[in-house]
This record gives sequence, C-alpha cells and structure tokens, in this order.
Amino acid sequence: MTVVLGKLPHLFTRSVSASPFGRHEISTILTLNNGSQNEVSDTFSDRLIRTIRPDFLLLLSTARDLSPIVLVVTFFQLAVLRQPFPDLVEMLVGLIVVLVGLALFVRGLNMALFPIGEALAAAFARKGNVAILLLFAFALGFGTTVAEPALIAVTEEAARIMAIEGVIVDEASVHSRYAKALRYTVAGSVGTAILIGVLRILRGWSLPAIIISGYVTVVVLTAFAPKWIVGIAYDSGGVTTSTVTVPLVTALGVGLAMNTPGRNPMMDGFGLIAFASISPMIFLLIFGMVV
Repeated sequence: MTVVLGKLPHLFTRSVSASPFGRHEISTILTLNNGSQNEVSDTFSDRLIRTIRPDFLLLLSTARDLSPIVLVVTFFQLAVLRQPFPDLVEMLVGLIVVLVGLALFVRGLNMALFPIGEALAAAFARKGNVAILLLFAFALGFGTTVAEPALIAVTEEAARIMAIEGVIVDEASVHSRYAKALRYTVAGSVGTAILIGVLRILRGWSLPAIIISGYVTVVVLTAFAPKWIVGIAYDSGGVTTSTVTVPLVTALGVGLAMNTPGRNPMMDGFGLIAFASISPMIFLLIFGMVV
C-alpha cells in the first residue's frame, strides 16, 4: 500500500505532462473551483441571514411591545398580591405562543392583507366604475365585520344576559336568533360606514364634520334608546374595529386615496376606521328602539 501511494505523485506528474493543460493552468482551474464553492457557500449563508433577520427583528419588536403588560402583571402578582404564578410553565408556554402568533400576524398583514387591499383599491380606481366600487366597499365592511371573533363573542354574551334579565325568551333558539340579529345589524352598519367613507374620499368631504355629526347623533339617540341596548351599542363600536377589519379597510382607504387624482393619502386615506366605530353605535341604538 505504501508503494502504491508513493507512486501516485509520479503518476499525477505524468498525467499533467501528458495533459494539454500545463501545471499553471490546472492550478488555476483548481483555485477557481475552490473559489466558486466558497462563493456558493457564502451566498447561501448570506441568503439564510437575510431570510432569518427580518423575522428575528420582528420577534424582538413584538417582545418589546408585549413587555409593558408582562411587567405590569408580574409586578402586581409578585409585589402587590405577593402570590406565585399558578402553572408558571404553562403560562410561559402560552406567552411564547402569543409572541410568535402576534409576530406571524404582523408578517401576514404586511405580506397579504395590506397589499391586497391597496391593489384592489387601485384596480377599482383605474376601472372608474363608482357603483362597483361602492358595492365592493359595502361588501368588504360587511364581510370582515360579520367574521370578527370579538363581535361574535359579544353578541352571544349580550343575548345570554338579555335572556337572564327577561328582555328575550330564555331559549337556545331565541338566543341564537337574537345574537345573529345583533351581529348582522353591526355588520350592515360597518358596510354602510365604509361605503360613506369611500364616497368621502371620492368627493372630498370633510372628515371632522362627518365624525362630529356622527357623535352628535349617538348622543341624541342615547336619550331615546332603551337603557339595556346602550352599553351593547357602545361596545360594538370597539369590537368591530379589530384584527380582521382594520388592515383591509385601512389598506382600501390608503390605496384609493393614492390612486384618486387630487387626494392625499395622509389627509384622505385614513378615517374609515372612525366611521366603522361610530356607525354600529347608531345602528344598534336604532335597533333597540325598533325591535
């Protein structure tokens, strides 16, 4: 075995001599090959870092956003109540799930919902058909609101409490119908609000004037509405502007303002969420007076 290995350099020397390439050319080729492999390796590592870095920074940003509430809860639990956390391991796992879930949600907004909303607004603006745009605005407001988990929870709880208080019959079918009536009323109000908001962007109407008149209407209706509907109506303005509705509606307003001549995205693109907060209060107050 030693003899064979000893002859290998001579064999390699003869093969180099017999080759049409010289020693220098072969050395250059080997160097280039090694450089190419290093370049591929560096490119892969660079791509990996570029891919992971935004997600890592997003996780850090989300952790920073969550840190105040975590510190507040920890302080009151340990310093004020002076009690240990029950099921600490489970709570830590849940906190990690919340952290990752919020980070993924923000990434999903930037990757899908915001671009989709702006692209749809731009396409409708280029099409120039106001009727179709208004129909889309109403459908978007209605569809995103009726799917809001927070709204579903609030309306179901409202139906349950109303049954306990004797406002409605205490039966499961009545609970379900009343909760759906509340939910569809709120969804219709948000659809109407988005429609009016789109008209405002197209026509250049004053945002403060509409918002102030909306709150004045709420105050007036509150004086005449049944007392049991007032709290539900006020809460509905908050639960409708949640995780599903806000991204799409905001992207729609900004995208429409960007593609409408004479409109400023900063001045005219925002404000739809305010409409979506006021209109459920108005509609549910009227619902309480009529039903």
